[in-house]
Amino acid sequence: MPIKSYLVHPQESKKHAVIEMLSRMQQCDVVVAENENILVLVTETESKEEEANLKEALEKIGDIKLMALVSGFDTRKKI
Repeated sequence: MPIKSYLVHPQESKKHAVIEMLSRMQQCDVVVAENENILVLVTETESKEEEANLKEALEKIGDIKLMALVSGFDTRKKI
C-alpha cells in the first residue's frame, strides 16, 4: 500500500478551500501549519493504480500553487 507525504503550498487566500478539497478525498489526511501558509498532506492508497488516479486528481486542483513530495514508501511485503 503506497503511503506518501507532501508539502502543499496553496495559492494566496486559498488555504481553506484547499483544506476542504483535500479533506473530502478518502485517501488524504491534512495537517495544517499554524504559523505558515502550508499544509502537510499524507496519502494512503491500496494500489499503484489508485495512487496514479489520486495523483492525477491532486494535479487538477488549481488552488494549489506548489506540491512537493517529501517521502514515499510501499508497505507491501516482497516475497
